[in-house]
Order: sequence, then C-alpha cells, then structure tokens
Amino acid sequence: MKNLIGYNWKDASNGAIIEVINPATQELIDTVPNVTLEDVDEAVKVAKIEQKKWADTPMHKRGRILEKFVNLVEENAERLATLLMKETGKPIKEARAEIGNTRTFVSGYVERAKHLYGESLPGTAEVGQEKTMQITTREPIGVVACIIPFNFPCDLFGQKVPSALIMGNSVIVKPSNYNPLTLIEYVKLMIEAGVPTGAIQVLTGDGPVAGQALAGHPGVHLVSLTGSTAAGMQTMATASKNLTHVMLELGGNDAFIFLEDGDMDLAISETVWGRLYNCGQVCCASKRFLIHNSRKAEFIERMKEKIATLKVGNPAEEDTDIGPLININAAKRVEEQVNKTIEQGATLVCGGKREGAYYSPTILDNVTRNMDVAKDMEIFGPVISIIGFDTVEEAIEIANQSVYGLCGSVITKDYSKGIKVANKLEVGGAIVNGASFFRSAEMPFGGWKHSGIGNEGISTTLQEMSRLKTIVLKNVL
Repeated sequence: MKNLIGYNWKDASNGAIIEVINPATQELIDTVPNVTLEDVDEAVKVAKIEQKKWADTPMHKRGRILEKFVNLVEENAERLATLLMKETGKPIKEARAEIGNTRTFVSGYVERAKHLYGESLPGTAEVGQEKTMQITTREPIGVVACIIPFNFPCDLFGQKVPSALIMGNSVIVKPSNYNPLTLIEYVKLMIEAGVPTGAIQVLTGDGPVAGQALAGHPGVHLVSLTGSTAAGMQTMATASKNLTHVMLELGGNDAFIFLEDGDMDLAISETVWGRLYNCGQVCCASKRFLIHNSRKAEFIERMKEKIATLKVGNPAEEDTDIGPLININAAKRVEEQVNKTIEQGATLVCGGKREGAYYSPTILDNVTRNMDVAKDMEIFGPVISIIGFDTVEEAIEIANQSVYGLCGSVITKDYSKGIKVANKLEVGGAIVNGASFFRSAEMPFGGWKHSGIGNEGISTTLQEMSRLKTIVLKNVL
C-alpha cells in the first residue's frame, strides 16, 4: 500500500519499504513506504495549507462527513476486521469488536463538539470592567500528528482522528509499522467520505525518523501519542524545542488487588478479560495480581482450570480465544521477562512456552515485592504475576511502588472498602470490582507519573484539540 503524502498516494521518496507480516503465519501481507524526512516535511506543509480551508468548513458539514465515514466503515466492516486480524494477530471476534467501536467514537465526538459552548464573562464581576464584554471561543489548534500503536489501532484512530477533524484541525496519521494496513484503509474511507486530501494524510515509517520528525516539525501544533513511556519521553523532549503541545498515553504496570472477601468467580472472569484480551497487549491491562494470602491458592487453581479451557490458535478461527503477539520479537521479549522473573525466585505454575510469535498464557507464583515485575517491568503479554499480601495497607503500598500510574483495580464485596482503596491508588483510573482494563469512550483516560500527560476521551479530548480564545469588546455596554 502507498501513503497519502501531501495530495497524492505514493511511495517514499527514496523508495524504501517496510514489510507487514502476519504474526500467526509469518507470511508477507503487503509492504508500505518507509518515509523520509523530506516526505514528512511535504506532508506538514500541505497539512498547514489544507487545515485553514477545512477549518472554514462549517462544523455541521464536518460532522456529516465524519458520519459518512463511519457508515463506510460499517459497510466494509468484515473486510476491515479480516485485514486487522491478519496484520495484528488478534482473534477475529476481537477484530470485529474493534471495528464496531468506530461509530461510538465518531458520533460521540461530533455531538460533543456541537455542544462545546463558549462563555460570556461578566464585566460587572471586576471593578473597572463594567462596560466590557468578554467572550470565549474554541479555535482549531492547527496540524495534529496522531501517533498510533499496534495494539488497538482502530480504537485509537477513533479517539484521535475524528476529535481533531471535527474541531477544524488537519491530521497526519502515523500508524505502527507492524500493522498499518487497516488504518491506511481508514484514511481512504475518510477521503471517500469527503475529508479533503491534505486535511488528512497517512505516513508510515520508523518511529525515530518519522515519528520524531513530526514531533520536531515547527508546523505541527499537537502530537497525540499512545505508546511506550520511552517513546513518550523522547517525543516530549523533541516537541519541547518548538513548545509543541503533547498528549501522551504511555505504559502501565497496573495492580489488580483481590481482598480477602472478594468474589472469586468475578476475579477469574475479570482476569481473563483484563489480562488475556489481545494476548495481554493492553496498556491498562492488569499486570500485577496482588492476591490476599488466604485466597491465593484458590485463585491459582481456578485460573489454571480456566486457562485450560481457552483456545490458543489461529486468529481466523471463530472459536479462538488467544492469538499470537504482534511479532516474534515481542514474544521473545515476554519470554525473556518471564525467565528473568523465575531467576529472581518466582515459580512457574503453568505456561511459559513460546512458539514463534505465540506465547502460552502463563501464571507466575511467589512473586515478591522486590522483584522487577512487581515494580517497573511491564510484561506486554499473557502473563499473570501473583504477589501475596496480608493487609490492605500492604497491598496499596506494593501497588503504588511502581513508577507507572495508569490504572488499578480492587475486588471486594464491600464497596465502601473498595472506594477507600481506589482513593489511595496513585493512578489515573481506579476500578472497583473489575479489572483495570476499562476504558469507555466517554471517560477522561490518562495516567499519573510515568504513564502519561493529558486525558483522552469524549469528555476531554476536544479541549486538548483546540485553543481557547477570549474576544474582548471594550466599552460596549
């Protein structure tokens, strides 16, 4: 597939390509351009020109175009889901669900934008301003670079791109090199729906080149990035040279706290959802399982039984529960992290096996609070690391010892106790009686500490995607 660079679909200016590999079969699906600095510069220059034209388009018309886009997505849903499954390795039922989320994002942002009203500030509130009227408005921020990771490309396209466009910005989409094909198809459908060529573009390329070139370009006004903490820090440093605004949703090592009175059936079902979905490749997945020592043996036995019923296999098959990781290197990374944790004293209960890009669901027991995995080593795969505790205070202390603070969760039948724990967790989102893998389209999703800056969601993103302006009418009253 080609990139939309400027006004044309074309290859990289130097002809360089990136191969897109099916992680389940290791077969070549397609190639995409590996763009150059010159390509990025061309894209930004065109985006600046077309942004002003797009901003002059009335919001109601921009909204209708975006609604047409989501209609096209739904008309092509099975084709898109199949492509997403092939290039990502997620089970087809998960791919269909992700494509199906697009309408929620688009419709939510369009409606929210229509009701993002300005304010009139009363002049009589301040001595000497009695005859002055002050009115606030929301204006486009300009050119928005949307840097999107591999794990939920369509969901994060839905969060970043429609919100930017409805506010009158132009957008340059930078997908992951591992699975950019579905997002290229999304951009094609945006153009078909009526978004002007140049107001939306798509660039594929190595992050240190393409991503950082976007972050460091003076013509880019906002970088919205979801990715690793290392990538976020590098991007923030690069963007700071031009005082470019950033939104960063980064890594996490979320704690799942199961108290002594917790519902075990709920804990098992939420662990399957909150840790094994998308083969564990979820930023806000529960990753550190803090289980009360009186219930730990029961939890382990029940999880072993549940894992035995899950089908690991071909993501194209309807009954597959767990597919491969995004690529072999990702699986090797998980393998290395598990082996390191065992070397530090943890016990392998089940799993711990890699075949190509597949890594079997794994339980590690006897993880102690001083091990890397109990603090800052984020395992991006289907690994359940279990840490025992005796008191609520101990569990909270272990949960908060990480540099990450994305989300956290607690399972208890006592909601009063659950809320108290949630209030103590140093995280952006705390879930009571559910895994930390919870992200509604509306919620202001974002992390504390090394897990990010800013909040993304229908309730907050439009403010990030725009500038606040105050218009002052002196002596008008």
